[in-house]
Amino acid sequence: MKRIAFLYLAFGAAIALTSCGKSGPDSEAAPPPDRPAISVLSTADNPAEIVTKSGVEMISLPGGEFMMGSLQGSSDERPPHTVRVSAFAIDKFEVTQELLAKVQLPNPSHWQESPKKPMERVRWRDAKQYCNERSLLEGLQPCYNEKTMDWDCDYGANGYRLPTEAEWEYAARAGTEGPYEFGPADKLRQYAWFAANADQKTHPVGQRKPNRWGLYDLYGNVSEWCEDIYLAGYPKDGPAVDPRGPANSGNDVKRVIRGGSWKSSPEACRSTARQGELTGDSDACFSTDYCGFRCVRRMAPDERILLKKQAK
Repeated sequence: MKRIAFLYLAFGAAIALTSCGKSGPDSEAAPPPDRPAISVLSTADNPAEIVTKSGVEMISLPGGEFMMGSLQGSSDERPPHTVRVSAFAIDKFEVTQELLAKVQLPNPSHWQESPKKPMERVRWRDAKQYCNERSLLEGLQPCYNEKTMDWDCDYGANGYRLPTEAEWEYAARAGTEGPYEFGPADKLRQYAWFAANADQKTHPVGQRKPNRWGLYDLYGNVSEWCEDIYLAGYPKDGPAVDPRGPANSGNDVKRVIRGGSWKSSPEACRSTARQGELTGDSDACFSTDYCGFRCVRRMAPDERILLKKQAK
């Protein structure tokens, strides 16, 4: 992880970052700015690789502040607003079929020829069940209450859960302000499997370049479930610290999915691009073979330090 630390320090030395703007599917140049670069990252820690008790690679991220959303993207990316997230760890790769087998859950994926391929055709609640099973496997407190209708999340638990939408975008941006962390859209092929290069299927995780914080496949391969309920626009009165999305209206709501997939246009792969998807929890024919997930968890600073040492 020396490379990650080096890139992070280099970023800190060059805090004047690229500005954010809308990039169309055929864009070849960096888009015009829609706001100044204002991201402020914690200097108390650096992004670093850790390995969990069950052998899963994660990236420990420092807390920080960033501008979430975009003025030049789709209407549901507005209004841009300042958000601060606390430190958390996020899976280095999308959850694979191999990891699902480790917790002995059935595999609903369309493409099963490689255990290194990401999970897809996975319902929102099934993703939460995996989080709970992985927590139990490592002796952690599960985040989700399986006795409630929506498997309510206990954010104070030390187990695994789906990322909030704010956590996902913070990780994808990696301290940058543009639509892609790596720069102009013509570099997307190097970082993502999407409609132009995926051959209409998923691919084993980790084959494209990671972002500067060491996270793979954020822009493509499969889109990823988040914890939040989807609204066509951000709530204007939402909390500025660790937002968790709007309250559940009690209807058959959509949940947020983030990141592009093997079938996405470059526009849909941007860091700020949002989609709403029905959870499929009551749909026997659920078949979103473009949607998977990755896990996050909060951990105490001393645990983070210990896991970082063990990963070296």
